[in-house]
Amino acid sequence: MKTVAKRLYEAMFLVDSNLAASDWDGVLATIKNILSRAQAEIVSLKKWGERRLAYEINHKSKGTYVLCYFRADGYRIPDIERNVRLSERIMRVLIVNAENRLIKDIEKDTPAVQAEKHKDKVKKVKQVEQNTEVLGTPDGEQQQTPDNEAEQKEAEQEEAKLADENTEDK
Repeated sequence: MKTVAKRLYEAMFLVDSNLAASDWDGVLATIKNILSRAQAEIVSLKKWGERRLAYEINHKSKGTYVLCYFRADGYRIPDIERNVRLSERIMRVLIVNAENRLIKDIEKDTPAVQAEKHKDKVKKVKQVEQNTEVLGTPDGEQQQTPDNEAEQKEAEQEEAKLADENTEDK
């Protein structure tokens, strides 16, 4: 038997949002199981995000996308696609060759991760605002401490950056 080098592939799995919310670990286990049956090596597996579908699939109008990078033999891709079609947990999959992808692109945060980081950052800023020590100035105005100003400015810059990235995606 001839040895074939495993190639890098990118797969976007679409699953029902209700199922993803109630049994996320089960969804990931299904994807990992399908890929392991094809002797694929998972490089990265991340939640991409939840989106409204352009048209209903299996009577579902919302779906959760899961982005996966994996290495596999090219002749195994039809097996993966067939196993996805047979799976009741995964509605669709799109697999493309990703050999030309840079490592930084693979490791880049997905929109779901970016949103979670943004939510954490906003939460932190609100906590800082609540715990802000207020200093009195000679003219009776109030001023924030320099540490809090820096954290708030950093949070505002992060929010602006995320807003820019979201407009680029559209």
